[in-house]
Amino acid sequence: MTPPRPLALALAVALCALAASPADAAKKKHATAHKKTGAPAASAVCKDFYAEANADWLKANAVTGSGMQSVLGQLALRARQQQVDLLNADMQAQGGIGKLLGDFWASGLDEAAVEQQGATPIAPLLSRIDAIRKSKDVPAAIAALHQVGIPVAFNFGADLDLQDFDRTIGYFSQGGMGLPDPAYYTRGDAQTRALLARYTDYVSKVLALAGSKPDEVKADTQAVLGIEQRIAQLSRPLASMGDPRANFAPVAVADLAKQYRNLRLAEFLKAQGVADDRVSLANPQLFAQLDAMVAGLKPAEWKAYLRYQVGAAMAPYLSKPWRDVDFAFHGNVLRGEQAPPPRQVQVLDAINLAAGPMLGREYVARYLPEATRARALEIATQVRDALGRGIDRATWMSAPAKVEAKAKLAALRIQVGPPARDPDFSVQPMGRGSFGANMLIASTWRHREEMRRVGRGNAEARWDAQQQNPALHYDLAHNRLLVTAAMLQAPVLDLTQPATAQYGAFGALVGHELTHGFDASGRLVDAKGTLRDWWTPADASAWDTRLAPLVAQYSNDPWPNAGALVDGRRTRDENAADLAGVELAWDAFATAQPAASSDDKRVFFAAWAHLWPQQMSQDVAARLAASELHAPGQWRTNAPLANLPAFGAAYSCKAGTPMQRAAAQQVSIWR
Repeated sequence: MTPPRPLALALAVALCALAASPADAAKKKHATAHKKTGAPAASAVCKDFYAEANADWLKANAVTGSGMQSVLGQLALRARQQQVDLLNADMQAQGGIGKLLGDFWASGLDEAAVEQQGATPIAPLLSRIDAIRKSKDVPAAIAALHQVGIPVAFNFGADLDLQDFDRTIGYFSQGGMGLPDPAYYTRGDAQTRALLARYTDYVSKVLALAGSKPDEVKADTQAVLGIEQRIAQLSRPLASMGDPRANFAPVAVADLAKQYRNLRLAEFLKAQGVADDRVSLANPQLFAQLDAMVAGLKPAEWKAYLRYQVGAAMAPYLSKPWRDVDFAFHGNVLRGEQAPPPRQVQVLDAINLAAGPMLGREYVARYLPEATRARALEIATQVRDALGRGIDRATWMSAPAKVEAKAKLAALRIQVGPPARDPDFSVQPMGRGSFGANMLIASTWRHREEMRRVGRGNAEARWDAQQQNPALHYDLAHNRLLVTAAMLQAPVLDLTQPATAQYGAFGALVGHELTHGFDASGRLVDAKGTLRDWWTPADASAWDTRLAPLVAQYSNDPWPNAGALVDGRRTRDENAADLAGVELAWDAFATAQPAASSDDKRVFFAAWAHLWPQQMSQDVAARLAASELHAPGQWRTNAPLANLPAFGAAYSCKAGTPMQRAAAQQVSIWR
């Protein structure tokens, strides 16, 4: 049971940090203690600032069984514990969203009630499927399951109209398969055949739990696999699904009714509450196949397929026999897990999936003080202003491109915390007696709100980044910076920290993300949200030339514990954004505090370093070295600072030392 995902137009990069500076009130004391306890010797700082600034963290945080420890992971875990604390408190709520969430949480933790319920929560859905008598009954059953958030036969979700970014339209796309990749149904290699055999066994077990009689399980299993294989044969390769434009093909709803008479897609849209006259359908061959299958297959085959889809979607939220079958395949076979997570983790994940925006709203009320939100907005605005000055200074950007960039910067919006418009949180009351029933109530609500986004002016209504999860990212499609509530806490932004640290941590992350609106990816969307390359060929060439030394710099850096070097080419644009982020944050800090002391300046750079400490096993390091778009924490810390003269001045690092490249070798983006 997965809510529709947005197209890959905006790269959401969750960033988090660990800064260890004390309050402004204790700033003088901090400076004295810094000297007494032994600030790293200049020679050590100028050799490896990351290791010196993070020595205590690196010593205290060894690699765990997960194979990785990082400040990012620690902040995410803290945010999850905050969610648990919130839900525990909501169990005492007397009304509103708090009571809904409290009842949802309590029902999931009541394992005795879950076991007693068995398959009762899905009984109404199974009865709806059993009522199918003729082929013409199938489309209505498909629509009914979509309404409760169980997409069968195909996927349908709301996303951006690529011809008008202020508009959201409905997207019909491939789906309805139990395996994550269509190729698993068609490849003939031994490994894939073995996986398909395991999947076949899983389908049989789900069908048995969902009511197939023992003498019908084999035939029902073949019916399910037959339908999924036919869908897979006309589905596009998984790799091609990441290109938004390849999956955008607007068609008139009136034409759908004529082209797919058996599927009755116009009636499907009406059932979902969608009244728009245009949708996207980029794979007409697949939908023609589905249309033929509605009329050509026996009702019993469709009933088996739909029963299986309901059972598979709801299995994680039902009694232990269901959960065991689900974990044996999805957890063990597909994800390689050895044991299910603790019950509390399972329930929290379920609530985030089905009722994430509800939980986010409560999280904001509890954990995001207005003063923190206002300070974040203030710093982000100052960094945006610094970007304007950087555009003026940029020698690599042509005059026409600067005009375009300044127009885009003027239109850029900063959203700290939740969107201005909440979803409609009215929902059917939940009780504490049935976790599975509550899951369906929440999933139905979330699907309803997703469908309500379809139309003009609703493009920003989506909670793309849930407030209870740490995230800070630039939304390319809407030219806006999004910062979640969970991100705005220690160590990223803590109002008890010195202001200097707030710029060095939060400000630098903001600068990193804003740069993506004006770099090699940001150039493809202009100030009006139109897909248009506003760089000249000379700008593109100048960008590549400017970053060539950065590629060479990172390509000489070893990936810790991986036995390999950083891929400077693959990580180029993220490395450039790191450098740009520190440049912009430093500009904003220096403008806000022109009389900053030497200690202030060192606190700024220490806050940046405290964002990135990490420990990882050899296996994890090797995997990330071969695929990750970001450099490891050591070089996210050191490499940008080695290109910044202000760092060398703050720590008296001489040109040519590892932490201060010679002036002629230094790379700059916005300074």
